[in-house]
Amino acid sequence: MSGTGTGEELGAQAARARALVLLRIRSRATAVALLPAALAVVLFAAGAQGFAEGSGWDAVRWAVTACAVVVLLVAAAVAIAVVRAEPAVSPTVPLSEEAAPDLYRLVRDLAERLDVPAPSAIALTPDCDSWLEDRTHPAADRAAKEAARRDPRGPADGSGRGPGRRRRVQAAPVLVIGSPFLWWMRVAELRAVLAPVVAGTGPSAHPDIAAARRFVRGLDGAVADAAAPVQGPLRKVLRLPGRFIGRIARLLLRSCRGHAAEMERGVAAAASTRAQAVDYGLRVVAQEQVGLAYAGWDRLLTRVALPAWRMGRWPSRLDAGVVSALTELSRRDRLAEGFTTRLGERPACDLLEEPGAADEAASLLAARLFHGGPAETGPDWAPVDWQQYPEEVVDRKWRTEAARLHRVLDTMGVPSASGSDTSCAGVPTLARVVEHLAAGGNGGEELAAGISAAVARDEAQAPQPATGGAGGAGGDVLDLWGPDPLPLFPLQPPRTGTELLADHVAAMVCCAAVDTAGAAPGLDWLDGPALLVDGARRADLGSPVLSLVEDGDAGPLRSWLASVGVRPDKPVRLV
Repeated sequence: MSGTGTGEELGAQAARARALVLLRIRSRATAVALLPAALAVVLFAAGAQGFAEGSGWDAVRWAVTACAVVVLLVAAAVAIAVVRAEPAVSPTVPLSEEAAPDLYRLVRDLAERLDVPAPSAIALTPDCDSWLEDRTHPAADRAAKEAARRDPRGPADGSGRGPGRRRRVQAAPVLVIGSPFLWWMRVAELRAVLAPVVAGTGPSAHPDIAAARRFVRGLDGAVADAAAPVQGPLRKVLRLPGRFIGRIARLLLRSCRGHAAEMERGVAAAASTRAQAVDYGLRVVAQEQVGLAYAGWDRLLTRVALPAWRMGRWPSRLDAGVVSALTELSRRDRLAEGFTTRLGERPACDLLEEPGAADEAASLLAARLFHGGPAETGPDWAPVDWQQYPEEVVDRKWRTEAARLHRVLDTMGVPSASGSDTSCAGVPTLARVVEHLAAGGNGGEELAAGISAAVARDEAQAPQPATGGAGGAGGDVLDLWGPDPLPLFPLQPPRTGTELLADHVAAMVCCAAVDTAGAAPGLDWLDGPALLVDGARRADLGSPVLSLVEDGDAGPLRSWLASVGVRPDKPVRLV
């Protein structure tokens, strides 16, 4: 135990030492700003005492005074910019105590065992991570002010502040919890994972560390404000002074970054050491679940959610889908026995009063962060349940891509397939696509270029994300991120023309299989849209399609179609 205490003290001392360095940088900057004014005072005092007389000294005094005034004005402008700047606040879903009393109770009990202040609030993030976030900067406290305005009784954190009182006490930071953890982890595992995070409120309460963090976050916000696009005639006039102020803030921030990083490392080390006394043995197992949750969440977003978002649908139960995805992963990796025993324990989402509502809010925020979807539901942006996913997403995706493929073929003047049961030009049959790609030449490259251009046109014509809407008090949860483009965290890089063509050809094959061979659209929790033949997933379509698209070899695909019973000469229903 003494070793634990020593390690915690060393981490805390290192953090406080770096915080003092940061505050010393702030003091030095203030001293540099006051130096010309102090020199001017000395010169005027010397003149009044008769030590510096004459026209030469008068000129020096007034020159130094003018310089002091300019420097003080610039320093005041920088200070105002730092105080008024809005540091970036992570987009989260606020979770009130009424919505999760058991979770708040668990966190407070954990803080009591760790002998640290309890977090002031809890929020959810659609990601596999948890952290403490300081939201006490004067300009970044809009949501709290709005909540205080609506609730005249004041905050529920026991700080004693009312809406009419100024902030006198440093509030504890907000605990941000990754929403996938609540659905995948058991209660004991979540407690073990949160222990080192909650322990960080102890160092955060130190006045020097809190002041240093506010200083660095203010500088970061001032730099971001100076780099943001300007709007309005007045702002355009002030653009040049704003850039100069931003350059000074950037210089100060550059001198602070190394010390700030070392301070945060010291805080993390102190928190981790303090948390070793709480559920240390279980934390090893819980960290394994963190890795699994991340793997399942990544596969769910890139393979399952992304196709739905591109179709104008957002899955409303992403967190619940993580459980299904990881359960499927355990079945494929023959880990089901251990997983089944673990899943019999109480899930952490039971700590919420309405898990479904929290899951839906986190799912919508995930769509905004990773895809750039609108903030509200609309005709072209509707939620979809997992039961409706195959019909509303998979089938619609296939037929939309197949229709785009044939529109490009029509533009290129590609005729119907030979031997087709209809003589009409441009009939949407799979045989038309296969014969064109198997003909050789540069027909595949031309088709890929046409597909890429058509996809770009369709994406450009898609509705733009709304700027207002849901997200909690004070407006949209992404307002605090300013003019940053959406999505903030894109999931995948742009696809090449060959990849797009392969996707569209595979979609056409799937449509033909559904219409002529009795197949059905389905959902695979790890791979997304799936083709079901006789109730079983066919995962062997990719290789024959690539042989056709890249090499013009239609033999493997024709063999695959014959094995499934697909009639490529029959017309396919499109959207």
